[in-house]
Amino acid sequence: ENKIADLIFAEFGRKELDIVEIEMFGLMSCRKEFGPSKVLAGARVMGSLHMTVQTAVLIETLKELGADIRWCSCNIFSTQDHAAAAIVKAGTSAVFAWKGETLPEYWWCTDRALTWPDGDGPDIIVDDGGDSTLLIHEGVKREAQYAKDKSLPSDTESDNDEYKCVLNTLKESIERDPTRFTRMAKRLKGVSEETTTGVKRLYEMMKSNSLLFPAINVNDSVTKSKFDNVY
Repeated sequence: ENKIADLIFAEFGRKELDIVEIEMFGLMSCRKEFGPSKVLAGARVMGSLHMTVQTAVLIETLKELGADIRWCSCNIFSTQDHAAAAIVKAGTSAVFAWKGETLPEYWWCTDRALTWPDGDGPDIIVDDGGDSTLLIHEGVKREAQYAKDKSLPSDTESDNDEYKCVLNTLKESIERDPTRFTRMAKRLKGVSEETTTGVKRLYEMMKSNSLLFPAINVNDSVTKSKFDNVY
């Protein structure tokens, strides 16, 4: 189960991946060090991160470490269709991403990437911008509301186009399975968050005691700030 632009780009994607692997020493070292012991064996990993060739190297590293993976992009424009195609062709991960998604398509992709074939969610999330984290937290809130008074989310509640998509996604989800996000939140071991706004939101949730699972602030880690902001 995948939704990408076209598998025709896979061969080009693989050539790019071969080049990028040479430049990503950290991830390749992880494969060498932790690949044989399969430290992520049995772990379900969901990613919402720009579906580029660099992300593809991360995905293939997680696979090498034993993970079971589903992926979408955190941005409607940033997907490199050849990167997505290479990953799907190799069977490394389920991917729901293509360049130029509409907002409803984007939230559909996020929802699909969060949903394993058995209907349950991931153990670990690699998030960028916090959209997956947001969807789960809103989902838990709305499921509790539905359990109380049978009220469903409606896109008339907001005049923000993107939040309308979130509300529609949650409405469909609750109609399908009214405890899905609640189970998902309970199952989660944690999330890593890459971007400044996402991290800010997580700290606010932590302060208000509404954060449902542990979070790792990747944005302020030395490697991320050095590579992104200095080099």
